[in-house]
Amino acid sequence: MIKNTTERSFSAFFLVGIPGLEAFHYWLSIPVFLLYIMTLLGNALIILTVKLEPTLHQPMFYFLCMLGLNDVAVASVTAPKMLNIFWLDTHLIAFDECLAQMYFIHTFCIISSALLVSMAFDRYVAICHPLHYTTILTNPLVIRMGLAGAARAIVMVLPCPLLILRLPFCTKYIIKHAYCEHMAIVKLACANTLINRAYGICVALSVMILDLTLITISYIKILQAVFRLSSKDARSKALGTCAAHVSTILVSYIPALFSFLSHRIGKKVPLSVHIIFACIYLLVPPAVNPLIYGVKTKQIRDQVIELLWPNQMTEKHSWDISRNR
Repeated sequence: MIKNTTERSFSAFFLVGIPGLEAFHYWLSIPVFLLYIMTLLGNALIILTVKLEPTLHQPMFYFLCMLGLNDVAVASVTAPKMLNIFWLDTHLIAFDECLAQMYFIHTFCIISSALLVSMAFDRYVAICHPLHYTTILTNPLVIRMGLAGAARAIVMVLPCPLLILRLPFCTKYIIKHAYCEHMAIVKLACANTLINRAYGICVALSVMILDLTLITISYIKILQAVFRLSSKDARSKALGTCAAHVSTILVSYIPALFSFLSHRIGKKVPLSVHIIFACIYLLVPPAVNPLIYGVKTKQIRDQVIELLWPNQMTEKHSWDISRNR
């Protein structure tokens, strides 16, 4: 059982949802539900497509499948509880369950960031060292990169719930949030939380700065290699292979940066706006990523169309043959 139970007069937290917008919870549940369904269906379709098509058994698509699985995990940890709040007014969440949700949310977010770095490295090798792509990015290396990203997240986030367990919670048990977030829980403690706050900020900054730096270095090298190409078509084709990844980076990091900075700088920003952006940060990227790769990656797009509408792909193939004649 949790330590410090004598210093807590409750065994569960009360999740408000989105403060100030309680009257609109039912309507807010609609986009949450749709985003969750899009996440499940979109990522399942991408993973199934890669599994069934041998030509997609490449590092780039392996990383995409890892990202898809991680995105499903992030949304599944968050969305069901939010829908319980919005639909059923089930606001209570057990103390242990809250800590578990917090741990998994932050862990999966850091894993997602690591996978974006791995995908940037994949694009760097593919464009800057194309002749050595298969010898550098072998399947064992891809697996090790995925495991390293997961191990980093597990180790970095583990102290957060452990440090919270040492805190006494006297009378405050209402979390003004739609899910259990680290700082939202820490603020309720009736003790000095400097260590918790400092560690949380250090983890967030170290992950964001390190990962964005590695991604930036990769793309600087990519752009240098692309601009050395003599053919305009070759440059366009090379940059086109990065379009989906760059779009995913923007979709993932912009809401995260806004949410992080608004909590610490934007003191005049309404709390409801903070919470909405925090929800967007967790729910939108997992739903949008399959669409980005489905639209911008021709190999994925063609295989998805063939999987869903095989007759249409047969007609398109016949049209291409007759046109080439």
